[in-house]
Amino acid sequence: MKRGISLSLLLLVLGMGINLSAQEKKQYELGMVAFYNLENLFDTIDDPNTNDQEYLPSGKNSWNTVKYRNKLHNLAEVITSMGTDEIAGYPMFCPDVVGVSEIENRLVLEDLVSQPEMQPYNFGIVHYDGPDQRGVDVGLLYKKDKFTVLGSRSVRLVDPDLPDFKTRDQLVVTGLYMGDTLHFVVNHWPSRLGGEKRSSPRRENAARLSRSIVDSLLAVNPDAKVIVMGDLNDDPINKSVVEVLNAPKTDDYTRLQPGQMFNVAYGAFKRGNGTLCYRGNWNLFDQIVITQGLVGKDRTSLKFYGYRIFNADWLVQQTGQYAGYPLRTHAGGVYLNGYSDHFPVYMILIKEKR
Repeated sequence: MKRGISLSLLLLVLGMGINLSAQEKKQYELGMVAFYNLENLFDTIDDPNTNDQEYLPSGKNSWNTVKYRNKLHNLAEVITSMGTDEIAGYPMFCPDVVGVSEIENRLVLEDLVSQPEMQPYNFGIVHYDGPDQRGVDVGLLYKKDKFTVLGSRSVRLVDPDLPDFKTRDQLVVTGLYMGDTLHFVVNHWPSRLGGEKRSSPRRENAARLSRSIVDSLLAVNPDAKVIVMGDLNDDPINKSVVEVLNAPKTDDYTRLQPGQMFNVAYGAFKRGNGTLCYRGNWNLFDQIVITQGLVGKDRTSLKFYGYRIFNADWLVQQTGQYAGYPLRTHAGGVYLNGYSDHFPVYMILIKEKR
């Protein structure tokens, strides 16, 4: 995707249907950040510190080199295709920054960015090993010529009521992007194991940690541009998101009160869209929530422009019991050679070109 296309073309290809005056027809830059739950991206090597038994040649999934390579190729195809559903005529609009979850280690990310589809983009990696009971982590991929990492850290989620509970760390990455400083908080909040209501306090605790990270950044700079993204294992209407993270149920950022965050996924949820399906019910767990420094009409600095769920037909299972669901790697014990049980999501950013 070539940068610096005219705003009139941008609005045309995004189907906004807005007429611009001559004065408004300025040049703009586009940016794109994404999140993708990679659904159990494990290598085939037995790691004694990781609960990887299912993903070994001797495990129940008979995970082997061929399947692992297929998985890497499939995920690389998805990542490098994101955005082509929006801007017709361009073969690639690969996101510049991609938050990921359900990865076993750094090695699988190194193998992923080495895929032929990914290599031309020269992706860097930010990853820390965490304490998760299943051995999966979160990470961040970024195009080295688009995003410059200034710092990163991994923040441990501790539940004082459950001292033995171990889950994913939250990854905080600060960097320069399109002339602005961005802060990313990549998440994979605790699952709904044991039921939504019973497990809700764990996600509320995770949301509390995310919010404290955001508040610490806002304390330094009230206009800080923070992007909290991830598989939150809750919908945009759940308490963890609305009350604890303080991202109200609105798709209109002008209605936000001071201190509130804007959940760019809420509009899609309100329209009945989802990123995963369980027992016939759709959820939108894969969300991007931003601080108010990223919203507004003044595009002399980087601003939010749109959120999309990437659910192209080839990512959807077409037949069988799970027809209509995301086409995953395994379903019902059967190897499907698919992608993930989650659709990826992405956010378009816009800024005046100087």
